[in-house]
Amino acid sequence: HTISMSKNITVGIDIGTQGIRVALGELTKGSVWPHIIATGYAPTSGLRFGYIINEDEVIKSLKKAIAEAERQSGIRIRKASLSISSTGLSSEHGTGNAIISKADSEVTMLDISKAIDESEQSLSSVNKKILHTIPVKFLLDGKEIYGRPEGMKGIKLEVKTHFVTCIEQHIKSFIHVVSEAGVEVLDVVASPLASGAVTLSDQQKALGCILIDIGAETVSVGVFENGVMV
Repeated sequence: HTISMSKNITVGIDIGTQGIRVALGELTKGSVWPHIIATGYAPTSGLRFGYIINEDEVIKSLKKAIAEAERQSGIRIRKASLSISSTGLSSEHGTGNAIISKADSEVTMLDISKAIDESEQSLSSVNKKILHTIPVKFLLDGKEIYGRPEGMKGIKLEVKTHFVTCIEQHIKSFIHVVSEAGVEVLDVVASPLASGAVTLSDQQKALGCILIDIGAETVSVGVFENGVMV
């Protein structure tokens, strides 16, 4: 997640049960991934099984990690993306469909959006916030489509969508402590998705694999197939 700052700097914060990590990356012209220019780490005792139990401890540790990253880079951190790991994360699947709207039966992004929106309606979303919406399968007139169906012709589009959700109060608690440490949260990312982006190759994700992150008190798992997390 690229954040527009001076020198095109992106900042990521990961709050773990035993420690907090901050990373600064610089995205240079023509590059896909930012080059890491500074990191910060501080142990913390303010969490239990991924839940914040002592905000003051977490804020104090976060400030230390941020200060270390700022000292290494010489850059003041004001905004960042926040990584949310295992506790409170869950996966749900929904299905939706849309009748192709154009007179010539050509599938448009509007049709795709309508089908995805309908798939969201079937979710049990009480006390949950959707972090990521990932289409994993499209069917056009009952036949599976590999890739994007946009531009193809048919009558009815169906979609199976993977929703990565998190307990909303859990997210609010983390955003609050980061804000109290003087940093604005621009985005919240599920840790398994972020880890998969940087540790797995396109071939691994296409063929299918499992990514396991074993933390101090929690474990998160991401399953990838056909290039996406399913």
